[in-house]
Amino acid sequence: MSNYKKISENIQGKDFTFETGKLAKQADGAVFAQIGDTQVLATVVSSHEAVEGDFLPLTVNYQEKAFAAGKIPGGFFKREGRPTESETLISRLIDRPLRPMFHKDYNFPTQVIISVYSADDLNPPDVLALTAASAALTVSDIPWDDPIAAVRIVRVEGQLICNPTYAEIENADLNFIVAGSSDAILMVEGGANVVPEQDIIDALMFGHEQIKKLIEFQKQLIPDNQTKREVIEKEVNTELASNLNSIVLEDIKNAAKIKSKQDRSNKFGEIYSSAITTLGDDSGFEEKEVKSIFDKIRKDSIRGMMISEKTRIDGRGFEDIRNISSEINLLPRAHGSAVFTRGETQALVAVTLGSKEDQQRVDSLIGEEKKPFMLHYNFPPFSVGEVSMRLGTGRREIGHGELAKRAVQAILPDVEDFPYTIRIVSDILESNGSSSMATVCGSSLSLMDAGVPVKAPVAGIAMGLIKEGDEYIILSDILGDEDHLGDMDFKVCGTSEGITALQMDIKIKGISEGIMKEALEQAKMGRNHILSEMSQTISTQKDNISSFAPRITTIMVDPAKIKDIIGSGGKNIRKLIEDNNVKIDVDDTGRVNVIAVNEDDAKGALKDINYIVRDIDVGEYYIGTVKRVLDFGAIVGLSPTMDGLIHVSELAKERVAKVTDILNEGDEVLVKCLEKGRDGKIRLSRKEALDQDIENFRE
Repeated sequence: MSNYKKISENIQGKDFTFETGKLAKQADGAVFAQIGDTQVLATVVSSHEAVEGDFLPLTVNYQEKAFAAGKIPGGFFKREGRPTESETLISRLIDRPLRPMFHKDYNFPTQVIISVYSADDLNPPDVLALTAASAALTVSDIPWDDPIAAVRIVRVEGQLICNPTYAEIENADLNFIVAGSSDAILMVEGGANVVPEQDIIDALMFGHEQIKKLIEFQKQLIPDNQTKREVIEKEVNTELASNLNSIVLEDIKNAAKIKSKQDRSNKFGEIYSSAITTLGDDSGFEEKEVKSIFDKIRKDSIRGMMISEKTRIDGRGFEDIRNISSEINLLPRAHGSAVFTRGETQALVAVTLGSKEDQQRVDSLIGEEKKPFMLHYNFPPFSVGEVSMRLGTGRREIGHGELAKRAVQAILPDVEDFPYTIRIVSDILESNGSSSMATVCGSSLSLMDAGVPVKAPVAGIAMGLIKEGDEYIILSDILGDEDHLGDMDFKVCGTSEGITALQMDIKIKGISEGIMKEALEQAKMGRNHILSEMSQTISTQKDNISSFAPRITTIMVDPAKIKDIIGSGGKNIRKLIEDNNVKIDVDDTGRVNVIAVNEDDAKGALKDINYIVRDIDVGEYYIGTVKRVLDFGAIVGLSPTMDGLIHVSELAKERVAKVTDILNEGDEVLVKCLEKGRDGKIRLSRKEALDQDIENFRE
């Protein structure tokens, strides 16, 4: 790779610059891409030795360099470590639309690496990275169809914006990353604040128009003398395929109608083993070749059955949803819990409520962020009857968890109204398709069980597509096998009013606007059915949170008095915490959160805080403590930062010869405020309060 080119163009108000032939010249393809002061280098290298099998060994690694934002990494080693959750999600985001664009017979190990080398505080690098990866493949000699591109589309105050700034993203009610070819959309990922289906379609189509411009822009980089590697299409042993087809076809068709996933899988295994025996050792075949042909026969026959017979693997209609059951409060010590089961997919979901100090701290290129909501998705191997090594959270688990999180986040109350940190954990106990959507449903149920005031219940459904030529069918609530042999995985989440999250992956070269619109409408019907089934278990949040959850009481005080609550060196707040067995969060706005295990502790802390921050008004009565006795009166503490003076003449109705005849240090006394001077001095009277009952003034 040596041809140097540099191109620039303004697309939808953004200046793009792509450069190739200058950096990473030993890679098969490399493009240095820039928007604003955000720059990424995308490289691609593909081996010249193929692997066995009929799959593409593609790896995509997106990595952010700390120096890109002028930062030094934290930690002991002070260097970039394992990929962050954000880097993992963006790697998946790039992989998904790239993969279906490779030639179907290309099976050479291929690696795409995208590095962020400069990051400004305006332009996110993720969609730029995806488009740059496509450009690197486009200028390489790797067999690669027409370029693809990606854009982020948001809506702010009703206006659609392409490739927005961070600030615009923050204020948007719709935020989608859309990737596509010049003909169709290939991938969608994003969320919305309960937005109607038609608005989503409009946003996606607007995004696709900008994608076409970015694709034409990339094509300017293609070298004039470019040659691509030749792809040798795999020859199929037609005689073996014909023999195997005659042996297994009818049995496969019958086995495909078995409803149980395990029974169906076992039957397919029996058919395959029987076919191997029937073919015999003298046929001269290789078993891996037989397996490849067998899998294709199975896939084609099931797809053909769906198209011609209008029936699905488990006998359902295309729009039918599997049987649904749910249960809440399964785990007595969790703050909220639910089991959601749909067909052979089951999620056990638990909610934990915490305080501000439990928030997740995330360090990114644009700075540190604190997240009061977390959703963690776990997919243990037993859920699909398998044995495997578990070496931490995988990319798939991170991706599915992020999708479910996005779907649920839109229905959570504002932190100001519900000042809890919320963590949801979903364990998939059984899986046969759409476990992430079961997580969304289980999360909604468990949040309501926990007493979280959600804005509305939310549910999710996975849609599928079988397309042969111009004929197609759309499937609601797909099974695992339908996902495997289908052409689309389209996950739609939302309330009865609109969409909160969307994820679409296309295995073919894209789908039309009409198919997408039809799929969204069919998904809406399925989603509303699921919500109706869920409402039979619980339809709104419980009146009270769990007795095992912390109690958070919020009060607002004068921001100027926050320093009084904290005290010199934190003395006051430490004493409040220790005396009342509570946790206390304060911020500069004057918001004070008291976190307690029981109500009595909370009341005690609130009483002490009110004592610290209370204002002293003329004519009002207050309980104080004698701090010092003087010859002419006594100094009374009204709060840790406010004292007043009782003159000896105001101690009693009769003449007082000696102050200590009435008051001594440490005495509790009820006083009336007589005067507040401009100098801050406060005059008090015990005499004026003698007719009052002190108990009436205790808080």
